[in-house]
Amino acid sequence: MGFLQELKQQRWDDHRYYHHNRINQSLHLFSACCFLVSYALVFESPVIAAFCGWVLAMTSRQVGHFFFEPKGFDAPNQVTHEYKEEIKVGYNLNRKVVLLTIWALIPIVLVINPSLFGWITPHDSTAAYIYNVSVLWIWLGMAAIAFRSIQLFFLSGITTGLAWATKILTDPFHDIWLYHKAPIRALKGDLYDPIVGESIDEHDPQHA
Repeated sequence: MGFLQELKQQRWDDHRYYHHNRINQSLHLFSACCFLVSYALVFESPVIAAFCGWVLAMTSRQVGHFFFEPKGFDAPNQVTHEYKEEIKVGYNLNRKVVLLTIWALIPIVLVINPSLFGWITPHDSTAAYIYNVSVLWIWLGMAAIAFRSIQLFFLSGITTGLAWATKILTDPFHDIWLYHKAPIRALKGDLYDPIVGESIDEHDPQHA
């Protein structure tokens, strides 16, 4: 597949395999809005950007995946949860646990070793500590994307890796387009997206 085809397929697979639940979709909508705030403020205010990106966006996003998304047999796609985890292009649930563990440990590590082994200027106040944590969280996010992209270069090819990195960076915009009606549908009791079709071209976003 070409780059655009690969990107479209990755988006469709992510949606049909991992976003059945309307509450999960609604949390992704909230997460997407928080990520856009983070994008807008990353250079002007790293602290607010990191808080929006990690504390609000990432936690709400993963709560949707871990607690609301079904883990049993996926009847619409005729695959098991284990199969989906095995073929996941990006971060599956196990990889997310590792990433979130590193994220949670960063504030603790900076208390024990304020200079992070000489890599950063040690904090001399609470505000400086919060700033250092925020900057490291932002670097962690960029490193996580770069690390998995490079892995994919070797595992599946450069096109797959570049498409995945593009997908991750543009997910906030795509999620808002795809899941903007999810909260209303969830409130009406329509808790599961019927997700059908073989490609994203067959999926009408009004059903999301």
